[in-house]
Amino acid sequence: MVELRINEDRLLNRINELGEIGRNEKGQLTRLALTDEDKAGRDLLVSWFKSLDLKVEIDSFGNIFGTWEENHNKKEKPLMLGSHIDSVIDAGKYDGSYGVLSGLEVVETLKENKIKTDLPITIAAFTNEEGVRFPPSMLGSLVYSGDLNIEKALDTIGMDGKRMGDELERIGYKGDKAPGFIQPAAYIELHIEQGPVLDKEEIDIGAVHNLQGNSRREIIFTGEANHAGSTPNSMRKDPMQAVTYFMSTLYNYINKNGLDTVATLGSIQLEPNAATIIPSRAAFTLDMRSPSADGFLEAQTLVRDTLEEIKAAGKIGVEATEFAIFEPVIFDKGIVENIAASSDELKLTSKLMTSGAGHDAQMINRIAPSAMIFVPSKDGVSHNPLEYTSPEQLVNGANVLLLTASKIVNAK
Repeated sequence: MVELRINEDRLLNRINELGEIGRNEKGQLTRLALTDEDKAGRDLLVSWFKSLDLKVEIDSFGNIFGTWEENHNKKEKPLMLGSHIDSVIDAGKYDGSYGVLSGLEVVETLKENKIKTDLPITIAAFTNEEGVRFPPSMLGSLVYSGDLNIEKALDTIGMDGKRMGDELERIGYKGDKAPGFIQPAAYIELHIEQGPVLDKEEIDIGAVHNLQGNSRREIIFTGEANHAGSTPNSMRKDPMQAVTYFMSTLYNYINKNGLDTVATLGSIQLEPNAATIIPSRAAFTLDMRSPSADGFLEAQTLVRDTLEEIKAAGKIGVEATEFAIFEPVIFDKGIVENIAASSDELKLTSKLMTSGAGHDAQMINRIAPSAMIFVPSKDGVSHNPLEYTSPEQLVNGANVLLLTASKIVNAK
């Protein structure tokens, strides 16, 4: 095969063009799943697919696919490249979109150079990866992998009170294909790291060989509101004491036993939330992550046992809702080695990495060999308008994707 490189200007222009969709008068980018802004982004992506004569197909959960196939390879399973185009609130322009548009650039580069492949290539844009409007995250790929019933997912009520299925129909992106209708031969997701490792170590490429398990819960402790000064400790039913005990138990156990686990209390609401009143209710979120199966299981057991201990004491009511529990993922060794080898061929430095964030690849890994490619994020910033990856780094990642994909589809 001739030595190919992606078209730098074309890739960067597309990233910038899509990155303008969803900006408000202050310049903030917000493209939440199934909003009008998301529809506009989808429309633009589909127009790019059609301009390349790709077969555009949409499943009944709104996942979008553009497939490049030739007469000689139509019966083969495709290599799938992709990510998502929905964003968080006040987002950067690279998260998710970079992977989808780099997949598009790979296909266009191969097509315009009249390259033949043994496998088709499908570009995927999965619905609601971020999970901001419709929690939890990665719903589109979770439904696609068959691990979540589509009717249950469509009944998800968003943070704005809207039903997901209704919004999908409203924007015109409820397709006629059953989720999972394309069974990929393999899946690769190119993404900014969203962490500081590559940037700080000045490494070009991350060959992502595993992804942390992640659990997310809302926990509610209920007690009794009372006067902050005149209620003795022995007579208090203080849910904040329970929160403090619960979190310190987790932290102390993790640190004492050297678990490869992190626990985060990211949000808490107290009622009545007054300085001189013992709260009657504390509702908080718990996010726990671990890259190893044993560490992940041990952490989940610790959470459940500690909640049972607090409940058994009889002073505090305990309610826990598990929003999501995703076990750790080991990516395909052959694809990971291919990514590292492609980096070497392009004279780029690389290292094996763990993904600390969740991605669609962890769901698609359940139905096809999968892996991820990371490029640096400046200072590790993401989900933030300051999110930045240099043009050179974006191009490097896309070229690694091009070379890796070319080997898998036997481009010639």
